[in-house]
Amino acid sequence: MKEKEMIFGIRAVIEAIEAGKEIDKIIMRRELQGDLSRELLAALKDKDISIQRVPAERLDRFTRKNHQGVIAFLSAITYERIEDIIPFLYENGKDPFIMLLDGITDVRNFGAIARTCEVAGVDAIVIPSRGSVTVNADAIKTSAGALLKIPVCKENSLTEVIQFLKNSGVKVIAATERAADNYTNADYKGPIAIVMGAEDTGVSNENLRIVDNLVKIPQFGTISSLNVSVAAGVLIYEAIRQRKGF
Repeated sequence: MKEKEMIFGIRAVIEAIEAGKEIDKIIMRRELQGDLSRELLAALKDKDISIQRVPAERLDRFTRKNHQGVIAFLSAITYERIEDIIPFLYENGKDPFIMLLDGITDVRNFGAIARTCEVAGVDAIVIPSRGSVTVNADAIKTSAGALLKIPVCKENSLTEVIQFLKNSGVKVIAATERAADNYTNADYKGPIAIVMGAEDTGVSNENLRIVDNLVKIPQFGTISSLNVSVAAGVLIYEAIRQRKGF
């Protein structure tokens, strides 16, 4: 990562936060303490910015300059808010089509999903602010630039996003191997959101409990699951087939 994509030094990071810079994540030395450290944490309060406590040597890998135990990574894009996108789509006569990614951490899968979403005309992608991939240079490259074209929302709670979508008239469909219905049995017409989970953990139980429909992709081989980007593509294009009347 280039140093121009980072801000290092506690005071510089605090100033960047207060200036409203788009920050992707912050890594801090595990043992960092003191007044400035407390001031930084106060500035981060109520901000949807991921913070990781790491050993000092990990920070040194990014820069040899005086980082004072703190490095902030600037976002490659400006994240949007789902609360703004849904009303905008309705006002423009569109039925929203949203992709939610629950706990996906692999940049290549994220990029591949984003590329499919952009090609298929999905209106926005939602990721959680913690425990998830973010839009960095590698993700943009893997997406073939799609992440520069499709709105991405980084939200504090996917559970709250799902509830907001339901309250806004959006049907929320989650993919899970535990579903009884095959994905082709679901109705994807009208306002919809699809939730995809990480390959190892899937969609969280908390989110599975509140979605409108659970669907699965049938499997006939011996491997336990599809790659999540492939699975996302299957569901996206079933939705396109139904919505476009193919």
